[in-house]
Amino acid sequence: MNTPRNIVLGVTGSIAAYKACELVRLLTKAGWNVHVVMTASAQKFVAPLTFQTLTRNPVGTDAFAPVADWKPEHIALAERADLLLVAPCTANFIAKLAHGIADDLLSATALATRAPIVIAPAMNDGMWDNPATQDNLATLRRRGVRVIEPNDGELACGTLAKGRMAEPQDIVNFIMKPGLQD
Repeated sequence: MNTPRNIVLGVTGSIAAYKACELVRLLTKAGWNVHVVMTASAQKFVAPLTFQTLTRNPVGTDAFAPVADWKPEHIALAERADLLLVAPCTANFIAKLAHGIADDLLSATALATRAPIVIAPAMNDGMWDNPATQDNLATLRRRGVRVIEPNDGELACGTLAKGRMAEPQDIVNFIMKPGLQD
């Protein structure tokens, strides 16, 4: 990648949101221009100012916030994206994406973008294994959304199981594969 490309990084409400800070650092180092969009739940785990400082870009948090440009923010972000990455991606956001629900800035951006979408799920193993989540993932995969499988390990609830968000370096390696950004 010779020129900086734009990645919209969606951060949803998971304890794994702290890993998104390292992910931003790695993406920036790899030459991406990173624009972060946070759900309200994500802001309970990491402050928008953290991402603004790391990316040197404004952080999207509210679909109805005043915009500097005439274009609604979710449309501007959707058009700016060469890639939309949601990491961590909760079961709730997976369900929204699978069913076309656009009730916040991130879900509206995801619905409007024509860029490739990659998600890195993070959740409790019971949520991961739930047939509703697996059906939603199957729907997304059929539509071309790439899913970076979660890791096995200690989850926030103390359980040792599958559900940990992939490590930031593994996510960067995944999105840097040839052909993904075309």
